[in-house]
Amino acid sequence: MSDLVTRAQLTLLSRTLHVPVERLGHLEKLGARRLHELQENAARVIFDRHAAVFSRLTLLVPIVPLSISIPLVQKVVPPVMAGRAAGALGVEHPRKAVEATTMLEPAYAAQAAPFMDPHAVGQLAEIAPPAPVVAIVNEILRRGDYVTAGPFLAYATPELIRAVEVGVHDDEGLIRSASYAYSGESVSLIVRQLLAGSERRIPRLLGTVVGGSTELRLAALSVFARCDADVAAGIGDALVEVASGDELGSLFATFLDAGAFAETLRFVGHFTADAADSVAGTGVFADPAVFETLTGALAEDAEAGDWRGLLALAERVDAAARRVGGTLSHFAPETLRRLATTLGAAALWPPLMRVLAAAEPDAQSRIGQVWSGLPEDERRELEQRLAEADRAEALTSFAATLRLPR
Repeated sequence: MSDLVTRAQLTLLSRTLHVPVERLGHLEKLGARRLHELQENAARVIFDRHAAVFSRLTLLVPIVPLSISIPLVQKVVPPVMAGRAAGALGVEHPRKAVEATTMLEPAYAAQAAPFMDPHAVGQLAEIAPPAPVVAIVNEILRRGDYVTAGPFLAYATPELIRAVEVGVHDDEGLIRSASYAYSGESVSLIVRQLLAGSERRIPRLLGTVVGGSTELRLAALSVFARCDADVAAGIGDALVEVASGDELGSLFATFLDAGAFAETLRFVGHFTADAADSVAGTGVFADPAVFETLTGALAEDAEAGDWRGLLALAERVDAAARRVGGTLSHFAPETLRRLATTLGAAALWPPLMRVLAAAEPDAQSRIGQVWSGLPEDERRELEQRLAEADRAEALTSFAATLRLPR
């Protein structure tokens, strides 16, 4: 999982624990998944601690009509208390909780939302009417409370996502909120609807991102890099239509300046050929030295999607492939062996061969020397891919060392 997602999960944990995020900086090394689990467990402990008290309050629900209790609650009960109690109400009386949602003032509900149990929200998501939920989401976004909106979006049903597409017009708010949603599946569902829905939201949304702040641009990258392959490809095609060459270069320069290398490559790795051509043609990738940095960043624990993006760009930029091959050749032998397994499983040998064909002979030899010691099945597959390579004649040094007897 990416560094951008890790930082978002750290922010969510700080909100749950009510401590400044700076005090939790040492936990960033845990990674996104473990931070997400820690935040979920902390929230569960906090809400369970008061569950018995709030559960007793729900005994009044069948006695006092909501038409009387809800106006009274909004006048005398602090939003923090109402938010805490809402979880118990949702569990004990889900239908009543949904009815209460339709009667709440959006401003009051938005104030209470940060203190609601996210798991209770998930239980109510299937039966909640979209209209009042959209009104509350709009108020939360108006307040700029993206940390609260993000996890709630993760529970959105297809019906609610369609309602958000039509009824929530804050493009920046949607993007920044979605960046706090941990589930890539949920993020992809939302973006897919914005991409294919009747409102045609994506061009306008991308225009907002391109013209937006660094924070917004990085939030968008975090979202798009976690989308399904077809969704990310659609975003890429729309992006190169919306943005000029200079704007595209500025956007990707923001990504790289922030050190978001893996996310950038994962996003680009799903682009169509035309979109990849447009990105590779921007000024930010004109300096081949950029590719040394990108390749070096993938030396440890890189995913296949990261390599797909790197190879797609490298084979489109003059001199970049040579830099990639040279940097690869200095990877530790164990790293190179893991890379061979990763590339083989992802069917990425053809683009790698095209990149290696431009590498210096000594770089080819160093890589071939390591890969000559691969397990028999992997080495035979590699030799087959080498024989099928478009520029096999340029891979002489690689082939010679690859076939060294072991």
